[in-house]
Amino acid sequence: MSMRFDWTAAQITAIFDRPLLELLVDAAQLHRQNFTKNSIQVAQLVSVKTGACPEDCAYCPQAARYNTGLKREPLMELAKVTALAKDAKKRGASRLCLGAAWREVRDDKGFERVLAMVEAVNAEGLEVCCTLGMLKPHQAERLKKAGLYAYNHNLDTSASHYKRVISTRSYEDRLATLATVRKARLSVCCGGILGLGESKADRIEFLRTLASLNPHPDSVPINTLVAVKGTPLAEQAQVPVWDLVRVIATARILMPQSYIRLSAGRKERSFQDQALCFLAGANSIFAGDKLLTTPNNDRSDDEKMLALLGLRPQAARSSFEPETQSSPTAACTKESALC
Repeated sequence: MSMRFDWTAAQITAIFDRPLLELLVDAAQLHRQNFTKNSIQVAQLVSVKTGACPEDCAYCPQAARYNTGLKREPLMELAKVTALAKDAKKRGASRLCLGAAWREVRDDKGFERVLAMVEAVNAEGLEVCCTLGMLKPHQAERLKKAGLYAYNHNLDTSASHYKRVISTRSYEDRLATLATVRKARLSVCCGGILGLGESKADRIEFLRTLASLNPHPDSVPINTLVAVKGTPLAEQAQVPVWDLVRVIATARILMPQSYIRLSAGRKERSFQDQALCFLAGANSIFAGDKLLTTPNNDRSDDEKMLALLGLRPQAARSSFEPETQSSPTAACTKESALC
C-alpha cells in the first residue's frame, strides 16, 4: 500500500474534527507502527548569525524593521560552533541545526564559513541541519557535499493566510526552495507556526500542503507562536494545548513516517501538555537554552520529563537518501479505518 499524497481538505477536516480521544488513539497507533516506541529525536538549534534580517515576518524578532531589543550578532566563529556541537552530543542531541538570519544564501565568504561549520558538525557524528533562507541548486549541492543532512525551510502557515504574515517572500518562493532541497537529495525539514491569527481552515490547508509533498518531509516542526514585544503579533494569545494536540495528531495520521517535532512554544507547556503531544505523535524536540533567539526549556527539566515518560534519545543517522515512502502495514489508505 502506497503512502498517500492526495488528501482533500474535506478528508483532513474529518480527521481533525474527530473526538479528541479517538484522534489520539488513532495517531498513537500509527506512530507505534512506524517508529521505535519510547524513542525521541533530540535536536539543538543554534543561531550562527543573529538579527538584521531584511524580511518582514510578523512573528520574528530578528527582522531589522522591528524594535525588539534584540542584539545583532555577526556570523559565529567555527571554533564556537564546533564546541557547541561537542556539548550538544554530550547532552544527548543527535542533530544540530544551524540558523542564519539571511533572506537567501549568497555565494560569498559567509557561505564558505557555513560550509566549514557543516563539515565540522558532521565530523562530530551529529546530523547537521541548516536553515539559511532561500537556496539555489548549486548551493544545495555544495551543502550536501560538505555533509549536510537536512535543510529546514518552513511554510509557516497556509497559502491563503501567508500574505497576512509575510510580504517579502512569496509562498511560491518557499515551495521552490523545498524542491531545490529535494533535488539535492537532502532531508527536508518543513513545518509551520500555530497562533499567527490563522483559522481552522488555514490549519487544514497548511497540513494538506505538507502532506501533498512527495515524499513527505522527513521532519515536520510544529511551532506555537512565542509572542515577542515589538513584533506585529506581540499581542496574540497563546495557542490552547488542545489545538496543538489536534494539529500534531492529524499530521501524524497524514504523514505517518515523518518526525513530528514539538518546537517553539514548548517552554510554556507543562509536562502533562507535552506528554499529550508525544502521545499524539510528536517524537522530536529541540533542547538547549534558546531556539535561535527565544527562550527554550531548561535542560534539567527536559531530562526529568524524558525520564518520567520513559523516552530515550535516539542516535544520529549517518546519511539520508530519500526513497519512495511506503509501508505495507501502516500506510493510511483510502480503505483504512484510520482515514
